[in-house]
Amino acid sequence: MSDEILDCVEAGARDDVRASVVWLHGLGADGHDFEAIVPELHLPRDAGVRFVFPHAPVRPITINGGMSMRGWYDLYGLGPGFPQDADGIAESRNRVEALLAREQERGVPAGRIVLAGFSQGGAVALHTGLRYPQRLAGLLALSTYVPLHDTLDAERSEANADLPIFMAHGRMDPVLPFEMGSRSHELLANLGYTVEWHEYPMQHQVCIEEIQAVATWLKRVLDL
Repeated sequence: MSDEILDCVEAGARDDVRASVVWLHGLGADGHDFEAIVPELHLPRDAGVRFVFPHAPVRPITINGGMSMRGWYDLYGLGPGFPQDADGIAESRNRVEALLAREQERGVPAGRIVLAGFSQGGAVALHTGLRYPQRLAGLLALSTYVPLHDTLDAERSEANADLPIFMAHGRMDPVLPFEMGSRSHELLANLGYTVEWHEYPMQHQVCIEEIQAVATWLKRVLDL
């Protein structure tokens, strides 16, 4: 794994930054994918929130015929019976933790950082945030699932045992089936996590109602 910090797109506050949202894009996208969502959140102008959108490394993706694209880990298939790229997930966890450390070095404490992601990025956000040794402000996971769920109970961090978690999924998602998201929600609930769950009549995307719900949640967990 490279020790270099991933290239990132940044939006929101430039000065007097008092909170950060590190947001991971989905497979085949890049850090610009959710950049346009920032003004749609209508956060207070003086909120001091910096949004960090990293670009995932380019790698071959098995499920897409070995085509190289930006991805947080390889995908062999979705659903039970397919192996998971544990090494790739671990590599991305290390890269994301480096970004979290950089935000702290730039003056934002861990308790003022939200880790967010969509689809594959959301899977890495959940995997990393639930194991992170310092208390974060919250986890935002859209149209995604919990990867390597069999290891979570043994590896999870007590510091984030009561972490606010927002999960949402489209009921008509043809890419990452709704059942994968709902089962992950149930898994987390059974482990004692408090998850704010939302479902929408949409496919593998975001919708305005979801954006509004995310904005309300962000304002609450960051006390804006």
